[in-house]
Amino acid sequence: MAQLAPIVTLAATGASIYAQSQQAARQKKNAQVQQANALQQQQAQQQILTVQAAQNTAERQAQLERSVASARARLAAGGVDPNDGSSAALVTGLRSTAAAEQSSDDATYAARLTAGRKSLLDQDASLTSWARAAQGLGRVATSLLD
Repeated sequence: MAQLAPIVTLAATGASIYAQSQQAARQKKNAQVQQANALQQQQAQQQILTVQAAQNTAERQAQLERSVASARARLAAGGVDPNDGSSAALVTGLRSTAAAEQSSDDATYAARLTAGRKSLLDQDASLTSWARAAQGLGRVATSLLD
């Protein structure tokens, strides 16, 4: 009967290691599924941000064109040549202001894209299961040596 105790302990440890390896496989699969879901969410968020940035750019360009056309029409109605002097400076100023605002929006867009990225170094905790299995083997070895 005393000789069966190490064999039973060894069998129990083998079963425990098998169960832990199966658990590790399930955890790894779950981690992969979660990572895939996170990647899909990130891609969707990036698409939303890209569409919003394109829409803002188009709106800003349309507003700039309306402002330039309006300023040129008022200057022309006042008898001033809209292509020379202060009217050209006004149009240049409007365009440079719009370019500066667009640059600021582009920087904000880049920052929002960067902030939404997940780290590729996320752990899937698969090493934990193997460490537990090694502990089980250690207990078996200790039991057999006693």
